Amino acid sequence: MSRISVVAILSALSIITAPWPATTATAQTIELGPNGLRVNPPEPFIEVPDRPRPRYEREGISEGEAVRIARREGLERVERVRQGRRGWVVAGIDVDGDDIRVIISNSGDVIDVQRE
Repeated sequence: MSRISVVAILSALSIITAPWPATTATAQTIELGPNGLRVNPPEPFIEVPDRPRPRYEREGISEGEAVRIARREGLERVERVRQGRRGWVVAGIDVDGDDIRVIISNSGDVIDVQRE
């Protein structure tokens, strides 16, 4: 392949890719195979949230406040925090190494402490 044809291919690629928005962070790839030169479009970027959205609108105490209340009830290590319609459920391990589940209302009152 001569130097002129390589320059022509690269300039054609720059003309083809110029209308594409430059806001994406992914790059396209160029593949040279038995069928010639092929430009592969960039793969779509899918943003994945770190935490799932709460199932219900937040009203009352926050997740952090629910964990602090559960720690006052003897929770040592938090394994799971879940918000329901009526309040928070904080599950984990207590100071003795046993499983514990603290159910807290949206207003911050301890409804139940379950130890196993």
